[in-house]
Amino acid sequence: MFGNLFEEEDEGFASTSAKTRTAKRCEEPPPPRGRSNLCGIKNQGGTCYLNSLLQTLLFTPEFREELFNLGPEELGYLEDKDKPGAKVRVIPLELQRLFARLLLVDQQSASTTDLTDSFGWNSSEGTNQHDVQELNRILFSALEHSLVGTSGSTLIQRLYHGTIVNSIVCKECGNVSQRKEDFLDLTVCVCGVSSLEEALWNMFVEEELFEGNNLYRCAQCSRLVTAAKSAKLKQLPPFMTMSLLRFSFDFAKCERYKETGRYGFPLTINLRPFCEQTDADDSDFTYELFSVIIHKGGCYGGHYHVYIKDIDELGLWEPPEEDSKPKTQKKTKEEVKESSQQKLQEDNPLSIITAIIAQESSKSVLLDQLGQKLMDKTGSSWSKSFRKHYGPIGKFLQSHNDIFILVSNGTRVGLKANPPSPVTDASAPSEQTMTSEPSAASDRAASDLQPEGNKKPKPKPEQGSHWFDLNDSTVTSIRESDIEKQFQGKESAYMLFYRKTQLHRPSEALSNPHYQVPSQFIQMAQDENQRLQQMREEFDATNNTVELHLHLAPFYKMLDGVLQPVSKEPSGSINLSFDCRKTIGDLRITIYHMQELWEGDMALTVAKSLPAGLHLYNTLTDDSVSLYSAGIHTNTDLFVWNGKEVCGVPVQTGAEWEPVLLTVVRPFLSEDVEEEAQNGVKCETNNSGSENVGAGLKREARGFAGGATLGEVREALGEPRESLLCQEHKRGKGEDQRTGEGGGASGWRVFPPDDMQRTFKELSLKDGDALLVLEPDSFDSSVFTRNGNVVTVATPSDCRWLQVEFQPQTKGGEEKQEEQRKKVKVPATGNMLLWEVKQRAIEELQLQEQPSGAQYCLRQVDCSGKLLPPVCEELSVRDAGVRLMTTLTLCPGNAPKESQLFLHFTVGSAPSTGMEMDIIVEKTFTVKECLKAMLDAVGLDGTSWHLRRLDWCEEVGEPLMNEDASLSELMISSGETLVVTEGLLPPKGFLKLSVWLYVDMRGMETDCSHTENSPAEQKMQGAETTDGSCAQSISLSGGNMAKLQNVGKVEISDDATLEDLKTQVLTLPTLQDVCVPITSFLRVWQMEGGQLTRILRGQEVTLRKLKLTSGTDLCVQGLLKEEDLGPKQVLLKIKMGVPGERSYYPPEELVWDASHDSTPRSLRTSLAAHYGLSPDSLLLAKHQPEKHTWEEISSWTQQVSKKKKKKKPESLLGPPFHLRDGDVIGIKNLLIDNNRDFITAEDQQGQQRLREQAEQRRKGEQAAASNGAGKTKSRKLEVPLSISVGVFR
Repeated sequence: MFGNLFEEEDEGFASTSAKTRTAKRCEEPPPPRGRSNLCGIKNQGGTCYLNSLLQTLLFTPEFREELFNLGPEELGYLEDKDKPGAKVRVIPLELQRLFARLLLVDQQSASTTDLTDSFGWNSSEGTNQHDVQELNRILFSALEHSLVGTSGSTLIQRLYHGTIVNSIVCKECGNVSQRKEDFLDLTVCVCGVSSLEEALWNMFVEEELFEGNNLYRCAQCSRLVTAAKSAKLKQLPPFMTMSLLRFSFDFAKCERYKETGRYGFPLTINLRPFCEQTDADDSDFTYELFSVIIHKGGCYGGHYHVYIKDIDELGLWEPPEEDSKPKTQKKTKEEVKESSQQKLQEDNPLSIITAIIAQESSKSVLLDQLGQKLMDKTGSSWSKSFRKHYGPIGKFLQSHNDIFILVSNGTRVGLKANPPSPVTDASAPSEQTMTSEPSAASDRAASDLQPEGNKKPKPKPEQGSHWFDLNDSTVTSIRESDIEKQFQGKESAYMLFYRKTQLHRPSEALSNPHYQVPSQFIQMAQDENQRLQQMREEFDATNNTVELHLHLAPFYKMLDGVLQPVSKEPSGSINLSFDCRKTIGDLRITIYHMQELWEGDMALTVAKSLPAGLHLYNTLTDDSVSLYSAGIHTNTDLFVWNGKEVCGVPVQTGAEWEPVLLTVVRPFLSEDVEEEAQNGVKCETNNSGSENVGAGLKREARGFAGGATLGEVREALGEPRESLLCQEHKRGKGEDQRTGEGGGASGWRVFPPDDMQRTFKELSLKDGDALLVLEPDSFDSSVFTRNGNVVTVATPSDCRWLQVEFQPQTKGGEEKQEEQRKKVKVPATGNMLLWEVKQRAIEELQLQEQPSGAQYCLRQVDCSGKLLPPVCEELSVRDAGVRLMTTLTLCPGNAPKESQLFLHFTVGSAPSTGMEMDIIVEKTFTVKECLKAMLDAVGLDGTSWHLRRLDWCEEVGEPLMNEDASLSELMISSGETLVVTEGLLPPKGFLKLSVWLYVDMRGMETDCSHTENSPAEQKMQGAETTDGSCAQSISLSGGNMAKLQNVGKVEISDDATLEDLKTQVLTLPTLQDVCVPITSFLRVWQMEGGQLTRILRGQEVTLRKLKLTSGTDLCVQGLLKEEDLGPKQVLLKIKMGVPGERSYYPPEELVWDASHDSTPRSLRTSLAAHYGLSPDSLLLAKHQPEKHTWEEISSWTQQVSKKKKKKKPESLLGPPFHLRDGDVIGIKNLLIDNNRDFITAEDQQGQQRLREQAEQRRKGEQAAASNGAGKTKSRKLEVPLSISVGVFR
């Protein structure tokens, strides 16, 4: 019951690349039964206690057959359970179906989801920890109630109920007083007792004397006398259940603990000494043990599994692995275990988990059992030993995915070094990303093909009733002697089930799972087995078939050491579907049959399609190895050739010869245009990829072998030895970009002569790198310039231009503006000043005729069409970062100098598109000087202004606090937007708070309510519409007829008082017309997550003491009377239930004073005084809106003992209720309302939504959520276990 050990981030870890997965995978069917031929039960996350008890009931043949004898004429049909008026006994029906599946359906484990749904449990109940002894009583009680009125109504009574007679004998008159007591199970003491017999002796043989101060009042003597009390078993049931009291309470430490001392119990027990009547045969008193439910862990969590004796011999028992191995092998394993134990003392979780997996026969471990095996190995859990240093175990496995691998569709974890082979081991899971487990038939076929000497003789199953360990989904054989191991320790027996030895089974029931099973369930199991078999066959065929891409050598040629297809037609590639369990030899024969004209040897080599071409790696030489073992997976490329050469050229294989695709760049002169265009060579005029037919550079993609040297590449390109090879010079962010940005020029680094003997791998050349090839006479042109070992490629002359577009400011429509837009190309170079570009554009656009004094500037445009700040005209094209062959916009306005900044600004609020104003200021201006310049520009004066920046979401951000700092010191750059904000610069320690208005919707529904609101309240409600469409609103949850309206933000010092805050809130524009007599008529809430959480108290308390921080959301609410709440006064919303209905009257507000008494009795008294009722007639409950449930508030006080005082009642302000402002309290008047259920129809709908959401999360997760073990985590609150049963009386 540790839940899912891989809960935290639900992320899992990938075992191999996603490319190895097949494109289409059908859902993996449940695996068939194991070698024991018994079916386990799936754990829903915390239901191991339920699984253990259900397996015990299944292997109680008398109970199972009595349950099967109840037909649908008594229990009804499950199909009718949702029909109105139908009385369908769902729990026994689901139990019948589960038992039938466990007996007859061929699957490793069955699901209990349908059964737990019939219990009325939700999805979260499956992860809660509960006690199996408690479940035993509750489940039997639910069955008894479900079977009322049927022939099985006495089923539990006949099989499990016994009688104890308690006797008190007066020592003076001999009078005997007896009282009978029914029992379902015997609860026996463990503390201070060494065995079950000793505990029973103390219970039923030892007498308790009433003497001294503890005398007994005899009814016959009519006085206090000495007496002896004893108990005896009067009536013995066919099945005796013993519940061991393993858990005790330490009153000194005030905590629970588990008794782990040795406690023996016999396999056969005679109860004659403990019975009242002893004159019958021994067979009437003799019981044999057939089930032991075991608990491992502590009193706050653990895991249950069960040892069961197979009475009907339904399973196939085989000796445990330790017994079936030779003595020498055992000795070797013991030595290995001892050495591994020494290594495990180093507290290395990696070696521990590796050793656990390595010791498994299948070399893999179920994920949900890894934590259990880790505890077995080390004696402590992962959370206790390693979580603090290594994190969750799932994260640990994920971080070591080079060692661990997910197998069997993610349900098991194995070692990556030796994943389990699906060909040799039928029980070993296969890799999740490779293939699935082969079918059993294929395994048998594979084993039949082995030589006789290699076959391992399978141990023959032994006859008779044997013991099995049923641990959730896993069933293993155990020896009867293994039961003694559960006498003591953290893993020890918790419940014992005995059956009378006189209960004999008929011979036809032995080894016959169909015995006494109704025909409809046999048919159901047969249909399900057929469906599962079909699913397994489909899954087996799908997951063992790989798609291979065959590349045939005759359709390829070698070019520069790279395999390239002869033609663009895909005739040289063949797709082949093949069974990965077959061998390489089988694949070779299949290809031979496909290629009838193939002559000579055939080699199959793993290939890979790279950008440069096809490359070969390892050749498959062992024909006896399966494709799975050879690592061949779906989408693998195989090259079919003779293993030596292709078209007479030897082929280099291996990773060191992986080809590289380079971009070969050559000079491209204008006279070569026509010739090269016919050859289809791509021409580019600069490094940005623009095409042109003029002079420039031509680029060609060529692939070369990765082991080739630069000299060999130069020779392959047909270049003379004097030619230079250059690599494009890539600059970092901090380097000078003048040669590469402005003007479009590019820089190249010349390879020195020594590099001619180095390979691509040594030079770190990779796919996509450019290689410039220059002959010595290339430097005669003005395009190429060499300076040391750097070659600069200038932009060709016909590409040296800038396009200038004139965009005038007009007030006409768009059509008129489009007409006045003009474009012109201006010849330009990288060294040309932008001022000259502007003057030439003005001349060609004939703008000299514009009014004298008209100023223009050049601006770039971003990808969204927005104008960028004007460029500095004192700089050259290259220095300003302007690329040639781009467009500049000529706009009215001044251009900034190199020492100036171009800024946008707005007054009062965040700017909208096109509403900013522009200004040019010096970089050395201080914030104060910049503010003055902006105020002068808009004609404002005064000193109550300050500047703010915009934040990342284009809203008004933090103010510029240092007014004496220069703009350059504050890292303000051209194009930024500043906001001129009214008001003095706020000092440090100011808070920025968002304010919302509480709007009561009931006050607006005039048709339903005739009460008049106060003027203040009416104006506050009217404020909802004064803010226009920009206002935001939030509807409150929990059934509140109210919503919150955003009214703005306030800035206030944290030294201000709550009264100051209320005063400033009332100055907001939205609340200007609200009339509040004094601030005490205003209530201020603090909000979290859109919900009201607490009321701010104390008019004179500072905001710092109230622990308010900047960004906090506040909500103001107008009141009809003054309010000044004390620190222990709680504002509650109370709702009285409507008698006879599942609804409530409208809520009211109640201020409950909990300063002197915060117990439930105090709250009940306050509510009784409010309603004028008796406190004893009220039933209270707190509403939990997140869960849509009601938590009943009881005034019950625990009685510890007669001598001790009553335990102090817990405060409602603390756990588990934590009452706070705004909580909803439901009230039931029991004098007129018999319905004690607080749930409404809305709550039920909300719970249904939560269940659906939880179910969706459960289906989306790979494992159930963890119970959250760990020291730093608080334990989950224990919830009572219950099973919902319908009424059948």
